[in-house]
Amino acid sequence: MPVSLLSLASMMEPLRGFVAVGRRMSITAAASDLCLTQSAMSRQVQALEERLGIKLLVRGHRSISFTAEGERLFRSADSALQQLQDTVGTIIPDHVCRPVTLSASIGVAGLWILPRLGHFQQLHPEIDVRVAANNRIQNLTSEGIDLAIRYGSRSDMEEGATLLFRETVAPVSHPSLALDQLTSVNDLAGQVLLEFDDPGRPWLHWNDWLASAGLGGVKPKGLLRFNQYDQVVQSAMAGQGVALGRVELIQPMLNDGRLRLVPTSHSGPRTDHSYWLIQANAAPRPEVAALTAWILSEASQ
Repeated sequence: MPVSLLSLASMMEPLRGFVAVGRRMSITAAASDLCLTQSAMSRQVQALEERLGIKLLVRGHRSISFTAEGERLFRSADSALQQLQDTVGTIIPDHVCRPVTLSASIGVAGLWILPRLGHFQQLHPEIDVRVAANNRIQNLTSEGIDLAIRYGSRSDMEEGATLLFRETVAPVSHPSLALDQLTSVNDLAGQVLLEFDDPGRPWLHWNDWLASAGLGGVKPKGLLRFNQYDQVVQSAMAGQGVALGRVELIQPMLNDGRLRLVPTSHSGPRTDHSYWLIQANAAPRPEVAALTAWILSEASQ
C-alpha cells in the first residue's frame, strides 16, 4: 500500500543520501558529493533503514552492497530523482544565475584555484562558484559539473579539452633553510626531502629526479612522504624540508616568498603531463563562460 505524502516527506533527505551512496557504491564518495562528513552520510542511510524497518545495505570491509530490498528501492528512487534533476534543470529560466561548479583535484583546488578565486569574485560578485575538490575523475554531465581542471597527457584528455599550462618540476624550499644551490650531492646533505607518495608519477620522486640530474647517491637527513601534493607544499612552507615543486601550481607561493626555487645546473626528468580545462557544454551558460574566460586568462599569466 502506498505511503502518505506526509510519511514520505520525513524520508526525503535520507532517501537522497541513500541514492547518492548507491550511485557511487561508496559512503565516502557520496559524502563528498553532498558536502557532508562520512559519519553524517552513514547516519542518513541508517535513519532510512530504521524508518523503513529493513536493511538496505550490506557493509563489508571497505565495501558495501545492496540487499535485495535495497536494490529494489535504489532502482526506483534513482530513476525518480534523475527525472526530477533533469526536469528542474530544463525549467529553470535562462536568466536565473545558477551556481557554477568547478571540479579539480585536491592539490589543484588548494594551490592554484583558491588563491586566485577572490579575484574572480571581485570581477563577478553576482556569480556563485562551487569548487568540488576531488581526486576522482568525475562525469561532468551526470554529476552536475560545469567545468573541470584535469591533469594528464594529451592522449588522456577527451575531445575539446583546452591546454591551460604545462608542468615544470624543480626543487623548492622555505627561505629559512638557506639552501642557495643544488649542484652537487653535498648540497642536500643534512636536508630532509619531502616527497609526493604517488608511484604513478616518478618525475615527482626524488630518486628519479636526482638520477636524471646526475646527482645520484645523495644521503639526506631524512625523507617525508605525503599522499596529497598540497601536504608536500604545506610542509615545505613550514620549513620542514626540500620539495620538488610543481612550479606552475605553486606560483603564488613563489611570488610572495613563502617558497623559493633552489638554483640548480641540472634538470630532472621530463613529463608530457599538463593541466587541461574540460567543459561539460560546448555552448555554456553566460556565468560558466565568464569563469572559463577567467581561468584561461589566469593560466596565460
